[in-house]
Amino acid sequence: MAADALFHLVMVKPTHYDDDGYPIQWLRSAIPANTLAAVHGLALDCQKRQVLGPDVTLKLSAYDETNFRVRPRRLAAELRREGGRTLIALVGVQSNQFPRAMDLARQFRAEGLQVAIGGFHVSGCLSMLPELPAEIRDAQAMGISIFAGEAEDGALDEVLRDAHAGALKPLYNRMDRLPALEGQPVPMLWRDAVSRTEGHRSSFDLGRGCPFQCSFCTIINVQGRKSRFRTPDDLELIIRDNARQGVRKFFITDDNFARNKDWEALFDRLIKLREDEGLKFKLVIQVDTLCHKIPGFIEKAARAGVNRAFIGLENINPDNLMAAKKRQNKITEYRYMLQKWRQHGVTTYAGYILGFPNDTRESILRDIDIIKRELPVDLLEFFFLTPLPGSEDHKNLLKSGNWMDPDLNKYDLNHRVTHHARMSDAEWEQVYEEAWHSYYSPEHFRTVISRAAALPDGRPRAKMRLMLWFYMMLCIEKVHPLEGGVFRRKYRTDRRSGLPIESPLLFYPKYWAETAGKAVRYAKMFWDGWRIYRSVARDPAHASYSDIAITPPRADELETLEMFSVTSGGAAAVARKHRDDDQRAKVARLQAAE
Repeated sequence: MAADALFHLVMVKPTHYDDDGYPIQWLRSAIPANTLAAVHGLALDCQKRQVLGPDVTLKLSAYDETNFRVRPRRLAAELRREGGRTLIALVGVQSNQFPRAMDLARQFRAEGLQVAIGGFHVSGCLSMLPELPAEIRDAQAMGISIFAGEAEDGALDEVLRDAHAGALKPLYNRMDRLPALEGQPVPMLWRDAVSRTEGHRSSFDLGRGCPFQCSFCTIINVQGRKSRFRTPDDLELIIRDNARQGVRKFFITDDNFARNKDWEALFDRLIKLREDEGLKFKLVIQVDTLCHKIPGFIEKAARAGVNRAFIGLENINPDNLMAAKKRQNKITEYRYMLQKWRQHGVTTYAGYILGFPNDTRESILRDIDIIKRELPVDLLEFFFLTPLPGSEDHKNLLKSGNWMDPDLNKYDLNHRVTHHARMSDAEWEQVYEEAWHSYYSPEHFRTVISRAAALPDGRPRAKMRLMLWFYMMLCIEKVHPLEGGVFRRKYRTDRRSGLPIESPLLFYPKYWAETAGKAVRYAKMFWDGWRIYRSVARDPAHASYSDIAITPPRADELETLEMFSVTSGGAAAVARKHRDDDQRAKVARLQAAE
């Protein structure tokens, strides 16, 4: 076969390094790589359309490094044996993954292969910074091509043609050409890649962009503030294509599915597939804290197969929310919203950010105790307030000259990378650990299981597994649960550049001793959790369990619950709520009089 008659597109979603400099990899990873699915779907369309010409075979490979070991030298040798030309596309690279992406790219370039890097880090930097940062300039100096923006509307075609011709451009900047999504090739991964995720879960997006203005967010500056959406026909195609290969669990990665203008048509299509045709699938979605105000949204979400919902709660102090420009979050609505999800049997996750300007160690621990008592959220995920490149916070700190940690590997939301005005570095790091231990204490573990057991479809056993998963990832694996997985893999020679390669006589005994020690801790923690679950499930009175959090909202609770009284922002939120209610009542009276 002629050298230009075969072209390899190798798509790699890089992982990032742990604190010891080893790639975070698992036998089965927890979160599917949506960018990998999206780019692979586009590449399949390029393959079908023969964008390199009828005489060129386009061969595709897709690897998620969180569950697959990528060895550049071995892969390069395999590619040379097959012949043809190659592009290594490092896709969806976030800021914390950029150092790992560069280490991979350096090895691939040493093998003479073309390399391109795309994703949120390069896109965010091009969107928000006046000039390219040093790490991106260094990449270009190595001959690595940079791709910023989204790859639809012929963008991937252009890159493939240039790579096939051996003429990649240093920069492909598509930030000012964000494409419409209707009718675009849909995200798709083959089953062998999906099977490497826990639960065989795949992912796709139905919308991009966000109208809100949160200062810590990168999405609004990378995907834009104008929302763009796929159609119900696109959604049905995704579900059917995956069903044919036995994939029935999905994470819909839209930052806020409740703001999708076509949410009802999309849910109706899913309901039709489930109830009329008998297709079985389960969905995880992300929504805002006002989704319950949309008539029918939660009811149809449950019928459409949503069994888990991630909610950007972020904080219960309105002053902190205002400081971050997250004005859309109304703490007076939190209980109504969470109780409604609970009534429909949907497990709720909530993100909670530590380190807003008004935070102290004492206020954070106080607020977590309030959440445990007064909000029926199932799982809470804690994050450091992090100035991610591509966010307004990062741009402002950079402009003002404030210190930010130069190690991009730490920009994963579970490392402190700045200083705080009211907490020392040690206090901030300490309260991050304390927050996890407080929420996932045995006492609160029992409370969450008891709340679930009080409902006929509350799924207490599933809540037990999820809470154990979250807490074990933190305590045993020392990673954030979103970076977790099943059975940690470490490879001696894959260590971060600049760190020494350990001797086999040291590395392997340490690794296997560590693995055995983890197994013992897993068994103990699971047994402790199972005993709590079993005692709740066997309690004859479990269906009558009640506490403040799951008690239906009362007329006087705005004056009696702590979350509305311990902060000045909470009191102000209550006052605004009363004014709004009075205004609505007045309008209703006027309309009735007419």
